[in-house]
Amino acid sequence: MASVKLAYIGGGSTRAPGTVASFIRQAANFAGSEIVLQDLDPERLDLVCRLSKRMAQAQGADLKISATTDRRAALEGCDGVLSSYRPGGFEARYQDERIPLSHGATGQETQGAGGFFMALRAIAVAKDLVADMEAVCPNATLFNYTNPVNIVAQAVADHSPIRVVSLCEGPIVFPREIAELAGLDPAKVRAVMLGLNHACWSAHEDGGPQYDGQAMIPLLARKLAEGIQDEWARRWISLAVAMDSLPASYMKYYYFESEMLAELRAKSTTRAQDILADVPSYWQHYREQLDAPNPTLQPELSRGGIFELEVAVDVMDAVFNDKNEVWPTNVVNGGAIRDFADSQVVEVPCIVNAQGVRPISGYRVPAPVRGLLHALGEYQQLAADAAWNGGRREALRALSANPLVRTLPLAEALYDELSAAHRAHLPERLW
Repeated sequence: MASVKLAYIGGGSTRAPGTVASFIRQAANFAGSEIVLQDLDPERLDLVCRLSKRMAQAQGADLKISATTDRRAALEGCDGVLSSYRPGGFEARYQDERIPLSHGATGQETQGAGGFFMALRAIAVAKDLVADMEAVCPNATLFNYTNPVNIVAQAVADHSPIRVVSLCEGPIVFPREIAELAGLDPAKVRAVMLGLNHACWSAHEDGGPQYDGQAMIPLLARKLAEGIQDEWARRWISLAVAMDSLPASYMKYYYFESEMLAELRAKSTTRAQDILADVPSYWQHYREQLDAPNPTLQPELSRGGIFELEVAVDVMDAVFNDKNEVWPTNVVNGGAIRDFADSQVVEVPCIVNAQGVRPISGYRVPAPVRGLLHALGEYQQLAADAAWNGGRREALRALSANPLVRTLPLAEALYDELSAAHRAHLPERLW
């Protein structure tokens, strides 16, 4: 098994203990490897590092774990870099959610104006991160888990020689979630999801989505005709039946825009506020486990659950141990999906081995959703370019191209307010 050096950028976050737990669970595949946790908050970083060492020791994992606030030192000589960070924290996410809603637009972490400003902040950090990688570990691969993963990967792929692959569990979990909502067994679903991150759909190639060896869409249509009580389940399943393809859950913001806006505005808190309310209990749980004889994360007390960023760990394993496995990832298209430019970062099944992460060719996105995905792809490119080296004018063009914004007066109002709220985390050219 491969012995490598990995840097985890964002290693002092609420998700970090669960991510290290994912490495520990696969410790045999990374025996003798070094994991360097890097973050800006020294107190939380120290807590995560001490807890990680205790968990590794208790489970006999042959992993060397250390921590530093010095990013370049963490990157020195690395084979792989895992990035999962949130500039401005959940407080910034709250502004991404609140401000658009106050203008009658969707406020969300990866969609609409909120997602756009998350991209601006994330890419400002990614630009310096890959510059450091070019200096001290130019042959390392960046395994990105920072949202919006597609826009971050697009910016890095366009402007840096560093190899980048962005990861998300969505293509794996979306078909299973739809099955469960329909009262079906998630384990019996087989579907190839592709398109763009958080905008993927099941492919028609190879017979389309299957449930226990039979076509899944007609089965969902029967379930819909029989009656589905839950409103969200009915919407998601009706969209799948209408488009003859299983959609990512995030498609609700486009195909049920007014309904989603009404629901978001009716809530007394945003998603970020709900998470912020739970953050103290996460850190309390982590501190308590430091003194436990066999430190164990509890799913209800850990951010994201017991095991986090598992797809990233699986893909790293396949790369460094040359496993020749197939995983859904976000990479440069290179002609794999005919509906997108070769340079577009797409979400697609990839062959993963020591040669890297290579997309499997021969797919098309379903015709009924092609137009929306083209629009989202153009927005993705404009947003990546504006975040990397654009100014206010380029950023406004990108924001107005977002299908959840669309009009110039709304784009200008949102940009003015959000850029002021996030000024501390944006380069001056974007003010």
